[in-house]
Amino acid sequence: MQIIRLVVAMALVALVAACAGGSKFKTYNGPEVTQVVVNKGARKMYLLHNGQVLKDYKIALGWMPKGGKRFQGDGKTPEGMYFIDRRNPNSKFHLSIGISYPNANDVAFAKASGLSPGGDIFIHGNSRGWRRKDWTWGCIAVTDSEIEDIYAMVKDGTPIMINP
Repeated sequence: MQIIRLVVAMALVALVAACAGGSKFKTYNGPEVTQVVVNKGARKMYLLHNGQVLKDYKIALGWMPKGGKRFQGDGKTPEGMYFIDRRNPNSKFHLSIGISYPNANDVAFAKASGLSPGGDIFIHGNSRGWRRKDWTWGCIAVTDSEIEDIYAMVKDGTPIMINP
């Protein structure tokens, strides 16, 4: 009988520990995020509800942050109006939400130069622990804890304005 109690107690402890560890998938019940604004020069990202800031974050950008993204591999983060268009729960960078780069203008500019505009631009976590200020290939990086909040708060279709 004591062995059964011990096994049940251990199972309960394991269950409580698993629940306490938390999930990377959070819920959010606050005001709708109606726009995301990124100010690259200030290395800041804002989640807005009808023009009012709900949350702000320090960010890291592409390793060549000045100017908008033009070509695949240029290390730049895009500039302009885009939309959140997808999410990746299995990202190499904890969680990520996709930005609709390239748009028609980005494709046309790159094609005119005979190059690819690239793609796969995301807001993502920093699971790899890189500490450099700007280190991505053109994405916007925040901490893993912050991307958990952003992933819950920002829905697909939300406009994102990326300013110089």
